[in-house]
Amino acid sequence: MTLLPGTLLTAQCILFDMDGTLVNSTAAVEHVWGRWATSRGISFEDFRHTMHGRRAIDIMRGIVPPHLDAETELQTIDSEELVETEGIVPIPGAAELLASLPRDRWALVTSAQLPLARVRMGAAGLPMPDTVVSADDIREGKPNPGCYLLALDRLGQRPEHAVVFEDAPAGIAAGIAAGCRTIAISGSTHATADASVPSLVDFTRLTLEKIDDASGLHLRVLPA
Repeated sequence: MTLLPGTLLTAQCILFDMDGTLVNSTAAVEHVWGRWATSRGISFEDFRHTMHGRRAIDIMRGIVPPHLDAETELQTIDSEELVETEGIVPIPGAAELLASLPRDRWALVTSAQLPLARVRMGAAGLPMPDTVVSADDIREGKPNPGCYLLALDRLGQRPEHAVVFEDAPAGIAAGIAAGCRTIAISGSTHATADASVPSLVDFTRLTLEKIDDASGLHLRVLPA
């Protein structure tokens, strides 16, 4: 359900996923995981389409063979992802939208660990906000809503006053379960196919119209 031109979104805060939502890191992610899978005799295609939007440890625990240790294997993935930045770019319109938002009105809620989030946001030329919830902060990853609830707590906001932007099914489910209005960034190859979830291709047609003391941020969907 694509948001129509003229649609107004109001919120006290905006919560963004990172990979596939603010940052296009698909090539880097799949390069690292594909190379690792090949070296371990695992079919990358068997988990390629279900890995996005989830914590690395949750992915690893679901695919690692019994004779390998998930934590040890993850260390290999983590070290390689920190230096694999080729092809990482911002989602269209993300830089402009973030630049228009007050720093205390948005948060990054990512399944990546904090050092990796810093690397990828930096590689894409995007700023880090004051409020970040990463894989380091939570016990259960998306689709569990705990990450979004923690971000709201840190911002001092309620779910009904927030808008979540996500791309992958696990993240979209987490935003909805947290009680937030959740919008899919459908230009991502991992975006939901659920027609009931409102969506935008990217952020190029979304602009901050004004900030009101009472109703907060006013974001408008512009014509194509």
